[in-house]
Amino acid sequence: MSDDVGIRLGAIRRLHGLSQRALARKCGVTNATISLIESGSVSPSVGSLKRILDGIPIGLAEFFGFPLADQERVFFAADELVEIGEGGISFRQILPDLKGRALQILHERYQPGTDTGKVLLHHEGQEGGVIIRGRLEVQVGNDKRVLGPGDAYYFESNKPHRFRNVGDEVCEVVSACTPPSF
Repeated sequence: MSDDVGIRLGAIRRLHGLSQRALARKCGVTNATISLIESGSVSPSVGSLKRILDGIPIGLAEFFGFPLADQERVFFAADELVEIGEGGISFRQILPDLKGRALQILHERYQPGTDTGKVLLHHEGQEGGVIIRGRLEVQVGNDKRVLGPGDAYYFESNKPHRFRNVGDEVCEVVSACTPPSF
């Protein structure tokens, strides 16, 4: 049910021309709250949902009666990407729910000095990315390389790996992983 509420909320919000931030301001909740509901990570209480819907404005009956489009979305505005990172690393994902999806696409931002942790990551699949701005040290197994704008990486994700911003500016990366790993 929370997935359905999140999908409905996102569709109705976009239909009314509201960004997540604008809706959050109008109804007095945080942007993260709207994002978590739309991604299906949180199921709001009826009272919380009513408060959010008052910011659109739309009633509960109209909300649950709103027909969801069967057609798959193709385009996403920048403010519709879902934040799944934390701390000094931002991972903004194109779709809120990747159930049944084969590909995860991220817009990543690493603050200077941040990394994915001392313990190397590993999971099934493949991943690749292109550095848009800044410098990123990519470690795969015992191999390390510092990549700059226009440089790219691609590897089997079951090999232990780590990412670290070694520059003094934000590092920006567009990446893809299959199957989704977050």
